[in-house]
Amino acid sequence: MKFRNVSKIEPIPLQLAPLIDVLLLLLLFFIITMNLSQRETEMDIKVPAAEEGKINNDKQVGEIVVNVKKDGSIVVEGATMTEEQLLAKLKLIASVHKDQAVIYRGDKGSTYEHTIKVMDVCRKAGIWNVSFATRPPEDESAPAAPASVPVPAAPTN
Repeated sequence: MKFRNVSKIEPIPLQLAPLIDVLLLLLLFFIITMNLSQRETEMDIKVPAAEEGKINNDKQVGEIVVNVKKDGSIVVEGATMTEEQLLAKLKLIASVHKDQAVIYRGDKGSTYEHTIKVMDVCRKAGIWNVSFATRPPEDESAPAAPASVPVPAAPTN
């Protein structure tokens, strides 16, 4: 008895175009999230200018950015916290990483008292590697930007 092969299943070709699209979208997603995680900053904080600062391109893994606003509120990783919460967080991190780096980003309108409180918390947690974020000063030889407030015209007689 001879059996016939009635149904032949042909192999389905692999579609590469959708696979490449998905891979490119994943790559784009990870690049953007990596860039945002490296630049954890509060946008409404204006750090003071310093002439002798240096740009730190060799960022350490796991740097903690402590943002202090004008009113003295402390923001770490997007969450507002008290001094006690910051101390608990820094102690936990310092127990795992001995040379933990902290970057202090204080608003130029905040008081010296707020800076000392954060430095005291870092010291209590056993963190000694603290840096201060600054920005380069504006170039005074460059022409001034046009004023955004309209100037009234002189009266004519």
